[in-house]
Amino acid sequence: MAEFSGTTYAASGVDIDAGDALVRAIAPAIARTHNERVLRGVGHFGGFYRIGSGDDGLTLVASIDGVGTKLKVAALADRHEFIGHDIVHHSVNDIIACGARPICFLDYFAAGKLDVEVAATVIGGIAAACEALGVALIGGETAEMPGVYSGSDYDLAGVILGLVDQEHIVDGTTIRSGDVLIGLPSNGFHTNGYSLIRSVLGLNEDDGSAADRLSAALPWDETRTFAEALLEPHRSYLATVGEALEHGSVHGMAHITGGGIAGNLSRVIPSGLTAVVETSSWSVPRLMTYVAERGHIATEECYRVFNMGIGFVLVCRADGAHDLLDTLEGSVRIGEVVSEDSDERVTLVAG
Repeated sequence: MAEFSGTTYAASGVDIDAGDALVRAIAPAIARTHNERVLRGVGHFGGFYRIGSGDDGLTLVASIDGVGTKLKVAALADRHEFIGHDIVHHSVNDIIACGARPICFLDYFAAGKLDVEVAATVIGGIAAACEALGVALIGGETAEMPGVYSGSDYDLAGVILGLVDQEHIVDGTTIRSGDVLIGLPSNGFHTNGYSLIRSVLGLNEDDGSAADRLSAALPWDETRTFAEALLEPHRSYLATVGEALEHGSVHGMAHITGGGIAGNLSRVIPSGLTAVVETSSWSVPRLMTYVAERGHIATEECYRVFNMGIGFVLVCRADGAHDLLDTLEGSVRIGEVVSEDSDERVTLVAG
């Protein structure tokens, strides 16, 4: 991908550094609420609470998230059928990165003015995604909040709960030098980076031109529109990760969301080690290079904001990597873990 330097995520209204600073600021207050059943602090892909007896008991894994401003693209295109899949798949991917099996889900739908048809479509999508993955949709909340949300704008959040035996938690603590990084392909942008995408593609205009841009065909594929490409649902990695865990060689996993490969993979890399990611080992999707070119976005910024075609990363033993690569469809070797005394837990290299 060519090098550009222009539009940034922060300029489009999202400051990743501010979000990281907030987590650091609130961590002490959060820690004061913990007892001996809370197994990890903040910063992993899910929260761990042991509900079983003994030191190796059954553990609840929970996560909460949203869909971000992909909702704005759905509203402009008037296509809401996959938004429910987005929130479920994103949430499920977070807790399976901890080794947990998802069991139940709750949703929160809030709007300035409730559009029953839109809400039913979104929540119907949530139910369909849950049913397909064997997850129970056990409740939720619908709220009308005029003055907080404008017109028919809506927001969506979800809570996922899963279970894992404490001894089977996958949190990266067993990662060693020589371990191999295996990347699983994404379906597109998934649910991150849409504020920057909207800014680059001119989707923030209120004169009707934004909807026209979304209905236009992709320059490299006239069979698809921008709306179809941008609203491609977040991929679920549940089946693939389950297959990988049965193999027994996985030491750590990362769901690649906001913060990109480095920001998420670094959550599971232990001190004294660095994950070296070779970015030339896979092809970046054309839609992502198109957005980078249109926005003159620096390569470093792209890899910090977008998943760049890798939606999930497995860290596995070197002697098990070949079998996993043969077994997991679309998987690719993207690097390895090395011993390095550095504050950088992940390094991206061109290869």
